[in-house]
Amino acid sequence: MNHIAIMKRSWGLIPKIISGEKTCEARWCKTKHAPWGVAHKGDHIYFKNGAEPVTVMAIVLNVYQYEVRDNIHALEIMEKHILPDLGTNKIPEDILKYITNKNYAMFLYFTNVKKIQPFEIDKRGLGSMTAWISIDNINKIKL
Repeated sequence: MNHIAIMKRSWGLIPKIISGEKTCEARWCKTKHAPWGVAHKGDHIYFKNGAEPVTVMAIVLNVYQYEVRDNIHALEIMEKHILPDLGTNKIPEDILKYITNKNYAMFLYFTNVKKIQPFEIDKRGLGSMTAWISIDNINKIKL
């Protein structure tokens, strides 16, 4: 399976992925949706900032999924994964706001990070605001 993680440019995470400072991608949500249940060890993750081309690829090493009981549990989960996810030991304020009142958390650890020839994707029919795409063949949406 192939996955495209669409990142918030303002968080500056793609350079941390390339440098090896970030080795895990987290997704928090209120309802179960991709990558929940569809991302597995050996899958490919492609990374892009919103409104920019895909520029980085990695291989999924491990996937951890959590059903979040409450905001205290969310903090405990985040503290367990913060260094590989954000490259820091302190949870930034905007991340604290982001994880508040979420019901599910997923952490996808990855390896074999490579800068790739940039390419655009066609998100038509996949939801213009979607931040994660899972697809069997990346060439189906590659422009």
